[in-house]
Amino acid sequence: MSDNDMRNNKHIQDNLHEKALNYHSLPFPGKISVVPSKPCEQQDELSLAYTPGVAEPVREIARNPELAYEYTSKGNLVAVITDGTAVLGLGNVGALAGKPVMEGKGVLFKKFAGIDVFDLEVTADTQESFIETVVNIAPTFGGINLEDIAAPHCFEVEKELKARLDIPVFHDDQHGTAIIIAAGLSNALEIQGKSLDDIKIVCIGAGSAGIASMRLLVALGVKKHQINLIDRKGVVHTGRNDLNSYKGEFATETNDRTLADAMQAADVLIGVSGSNLVMPEMIASMAEKPIVFALSNPDPEIAPDVARAVRDDLIMATGRSDYPNQVNNVLGFPFIFRGALDVRASTINTAMEVAAVKALAELTKLPVPDEVLQAYDMDSLTFGSDYIIPKPFDPRLISTIPPAVAQAAIDSGVARSAYRPYKY
Repeated sequence: MSDNDMRNNKHIQDNLHEKALNYHSLPFPGKISVVPSKPCEQQDELSLAYTPGVAEPVREIARNPELAYEYTSKGNLVAVITDGTAVLGLGNVGALAGKPVMEGKGVLFKKFAGIDVFDLEVTADTQESFIETVVNIAPTFGGINLEDIAAPHCFEVEKELKARLDIPVFHDDQHGTAIIIAAGLSNALEIQGKSLDDIKIVCIGAGSAGIASMRLLVALGVKKHQINLIDRKGVVHTGRNDLNSYKGEFATETNDRTLADAMQAADVLIGVSGSNLVMPEMIASMAEKPIVFALSNPDPEIAPDVARAVRDDLIMATGRSDYPNQVNNVLGFPFIFRGALDVRASTINTAMEVAAVKALAELTKLPVPDEVLQAYDMDSLTFGSDYIIPKPFDPRLISTIPPAVAQAAIDSGVARSAYRPYKY
């Protein structure tokens, strides 16, 4: 990088720093607030909102707890909860430092699916105390969105909470990422003339996103022997004695030991790890018509222009909005929770995740409305190598994903009511 490029980059970073801090602090601190949803301007309204009128729904809920969904905001309220151990790419910065991210998640829930959020930043000395805290506050909410919790204990936290709670518990860093990856990959494979049951997959990153993505692909038909999982020490293989149980799920019998070994003749590369880990020669060694999902942010595992310089037959996705095919979790979690809440689901299960994958994939193949083109300043957008996943501002997401998820909840027996789309 030249001195001029370095100066320009520093200027951009300094400008972003100032803009971001101003955005979060002005005209008042933070990004979310709580506002009343019923009038309280006159004496009789005050009497209904609080005492003595509030005693009536209290009695009804005490008699039948399910009526909390009728008389309170529980059914449209999600807790976004973190312990601050894996905040974005910043690591274990602590619960309080994660609050801007949790507030941001609340903005997206409300903006895209009309769901209200309380963000909760929990300081917990142990995994058990975090779990107990969430269990104890769970009656307030219709769903729990876990966020920015480090692997491997994120797996145990979610598993335990799912077992103990009767509302959806969803770790978005796991399942949200997995769903969008699976939807995009399904379409990319179709375009490249390949199928899930006969491809070789390399996944760089054996944390929450990597493990969950591979689990979902297995649920969709991939066999574990088709997967080479890569962690900091190289290929996850059966000869290693340093694997936790989660990595061990994907340990394969192979002579591959390095990322370069694994990349030979691979059809698919999924990167959910760190920047600039993939060299051009690795991309060159892949099979014909490869698919590369380099999702590390802000810098991908390999830059699109570098990858395309060695392979003009690839399909590429990143986590960035300034390249085609952005894999963005906002395509998933608001709409998945919307569907789950609208049938009062007791959980979000694999059937609901698969329904979201299929709905996202099929939506991409439909004609793109003008309002999407205008939002992204584009003249046209059609299903193909540069459009394998919907755009986040596609207004059809809210009418496509929630009904599919809700129907899957009903079909799999975890819904507690008929589908009633929330009016907001």
